[in-house]
Amino acid sequence: MSIAEQGAEARFLYDPANAVDPLGDAERESEQGRKHNRAKVGSERPSSLLYTYGPGAIMDLPQFTIMPTGLDDWERIWRRRDGVPEIRAPRLRQVVALLLRSRDVQLRPHPWQAKKVSMSTEGNDLGVPARVFPQWLRCTGCDMLGTVAQFDYTNTHPYRTDLACFEHARCTGRAGDRSRRPSRRTAVPARYLLACVDGHLDEFPYDRWVHHGEKCKEAEFPALKMVDRTGGKGASATIRCESCGARRPMNEAQGEAGRDKLPRCRGRHPHLDAFYPCQNKTRLMLVGASNLWFGATTSIIVMPESVEERRTDLADRIRIALGESRLAKYRDDVETLRDVLEGKVDVTDLSDAELAGAAAAASAPPEPAAEQEQRIRDWDPVDLLVPEWSYLQRPVNGPLVEDPISGLTLSQRDLDPDLASQIDRVLAVERLRKVNALVGFTRIDTLDRVGDVPGRLVPLTRAERPEWTVATEDHGEGIFLRLHEQTVAAWEQRILASDLWEAHRQAHRRNFHRRFSDTAANVDPDTRLRGPRYWLIHTFAHAMIRELAMTCGYSAASLSERLYAWPGTDNRAPAAGLLICTTASDSDGTLGGLVQLSEPARLRRVVHNALDRATRCSSDPVCAKRTPQDPEDFLHGAACHCCVMASETSCERANRFLDRRFLIDLPGSDLGFFDRAD
Repeated sequence: MSIAEQGAEARFLYDPANAVDPLGDAERESEQGRKHNRAKVGSERPSSLLYTYGPGAIMDLPQFTIMPTGLDDWERIWRRRDGVPEIRAPRLRQVVALLLRSRDVQLRPHPWQAKKVSMSTEGNDLGVPARVFPQWLRCTGCDMLGTVAQFDYTNTHPYRTDLACFEHARCTGRAGDRSRRPSRRTAVPARYLLACVDGHLDEFPYDRWVHHGEKCKEAEFPALKMVDRTGGKGASATIRCESCGARRPMNEAQGEAGRDKLPRCRGRHPHLDAFYPCQNKTRLMLVGASNLWFGATTSIIVMPESVEERRTDLADRIRIALGESRLAKYRDDVETLRDVLEGKVDVTDLSDAELAGAAAAASAPPEPAAEQEQRIRDWDPVDLLVPEWSYLQRPVNGPLVEDPISGLTLSQRDLDPDLASQIDRVLAVERLRKVNALVGFTRIDTLDRVGDVPGRLVPLTRAERPEWTVATEDHGEGIFLRLHEQTVAAWEQRILASDLWEAHRQAHRRNFHRRFSDTAANVDPDTRLRGPRYWLIHTFAHAMIRELAMTCGYSAASLSERLYAWPGTDNRAPAAGLLICTTASDSDGTLGGLVQLSEPARLRRVVHNALDRATRCSSDPVCAKRTPQDPEDFLHGAACHCCVMASETSCERANRFLDRRFLIDLPGSDLGFFDRAD
């Protein structure tokens, strides 16, 4: 049973002795010998573990913070099970294999614990291994600063993981406290870290910092304190050495001047428990900073496979199931090959000739490394969207077309005579399956801001060629709308020549140069700027999400966009459309409220109301006339949370590239694509 079928939460397992789950008993003897410290310290939804708290991220628990470890440690957990579940999405798997440089990579769900119906301990050893990070802690009673080894760990309640904590056993309080008798006080993470642009992350060297890079003259292991009386805002703490009396504020480490005072990067990846050569400059980072972890994910809407795609997938599954050595041994003996594949890959419907051809394709040597690296550099995320767009352009033969393998179910909708004329195709996507995979992460800058993508992507495993990566599978429904291409192309040319577009272009250049990664110095910012049609379709999608949420039965945060917006090139047909969908991890998917609104009369009202609401904003006229001017570098125009901005779960671009003036005419602007009369 998969995560999608259970709707289960992944558990975090922690053992303070080994920093990661040792895969033995779920309970550990405490120092007192009377109670047990338990391995489970928390739980989270699989989607959060993919987009927010994946390997290398820092997750806040009630009393301390943890970091999910690399997939190498997860692999040992899966080995304790008879079979390892796999998520099948061939087209996505091929892209993941390219980005991870491992052609036999698999997509697997998170380790999960089934819902219990009794006192059974089945599944207690399943979960996501994690380690405490940062491992410098501060006592809330006396401000003592030390590592986890200097504090007692307590996690004894079988159902209250929120009570798990580190405690200073003999805290005497601060100077001036009325009662300074020793007592147990909770310790919290010391919130300062060091990071570099290549994704390395390290503990802040407090002992070296307070002594200006030297050792303490009075003690080999000096007693440190972190004094902070400002409620934890910014780098406001002061580090104090009780052994020699040295003091140094943390605000000296801030900014460009502060970077010169920090040590060079040691190349540490704490989620892998490994160090790599690196001499980059480091910068101060706070635990909980929004730029500490940016997950690099890829996703697809699973579409029916072509004949060639099925052949390639079959060859890949045969090679993965047997391994290259066994495949070379049996590929010329078809009968034996059938026997060894039984229970692993279904080949019962294949003739001997077809099976021999699949084995030959599986035995083909991998492409040369130089060609692979060039493909990675040339890879464009739009490449994943092109097959989806192409399939959605096909005629729908019959009132309902269902593909049993992909699970995609489409129905063609008639166009209401009063529907906006710029919309020329509507499909009800009654069932869909969406698969999302994690391929790595970056720090400090998002992946779309870096120039050297292969070099900046932080690995998820210590292995050079990982065997698998984590993925999620969702089921749901949606509405697909296509805009008239000739109309969009003519409108786009008008926008490219406008002063408003030039203002957005210059703002993007300023934004890029002020936030770019150190590896992106030679990247032309204009190549990262989305074209006018993307701004149009993106803004339209947000307006539709806000309006659909009024009547579809799902909250706006439950709806998400998938945008098909790119101009035509020699190798790619132009696209101008959008898919508004809602998905759930349960295998039954969603309830059909969104699809019902694709009916002609209902959709006409939704579109009309969405465009009508887009003409007004409670922040007008400030919002309607917002245009970036030097030195401003925001990446939106007439858009705010009062009109078209959406929640983080709905928007694929973090509310960038939005402007209502591209959607419909506003006072002082005649650049709208849709007519106000619509």
